[in-house]
Amino acid sequence: MPRENMTQKRERAAEIERRMYEYYGEGECSLDHMDPFTLTVAVVLSAQCTDAAVNKISPTLFARFGTPEKMAHASIEEIEAIIHPLGFYHAKARNIKALAQTVLSEFGGEIPNDIDLLQKLPGVGRKTANVVMCQAFRNPQGIAVDTHVFRIAHQLGFATRNDDSPAKVEAKLLKIYPQRDWLFINHQWVHFGREFCVARRPKCAECFVNDLCPAGKKALMRTAD
Repeated sequence: MPRENMTQKRERAAEIERRMYEYYGEGECSLDHMDPFTLTVAVVLSAQCTDAAVNKISPTLFARFGTPEKMAHASIEEIEAIIHPLGFYHAKARNIKALAQTVLSEFGGEIPNDIDLLQKLPGVGRKTANVVMCQAFRNPQGIAVDTHVFRIAHQLGFATRNDDSPAKVEAKLLKIYPQRDWLFINHQWVHFGREFCVARRPKCAECFVNDLCPAGKKALMRTAD
């Protein structure tokens, strides 16, 4: 694909998003939750494990400690016993208990609808904050760059080899996509990454944006050869 200027990238991105929306709609959050608090906890727990794994333990966790008050007063041992299958459960248990305590002491028992305040919660980084802002509050202030979004941004040619961190990839995407699309990209691309742009073996021949993807075009050319 010839070198693009920003206008061309934005035009290509707009057509990709049109097709993504046509195929996935707004996209659905993969983490089961009931409200902003349980969503925030679920995203914190999903670090370095799958959403499916979190969804297996979250019904038990939230049935017992589904509010900031209940989580804040739970013992670390009680939390660990439930989230043990996720791995890194010592740190995660400390984080979600401290998160609940901070929500009570600093934010009146409510998850804040603010990208900067969210990142003051224990265990909450920018990716988690972006997910909460989009999913819980429909107030996108950025794009959550997880492993799927990171990989797909590079495959689509919207990030380069030098964009070697989620922050750098997010900065590129925010320049290319208008804010109205920030709400959908993470959920859509997560589903897309699981169905088509699979990490180990992308299904480029079946992909509905392969004509707009530099990596897809190369893969199809190799297949033709």
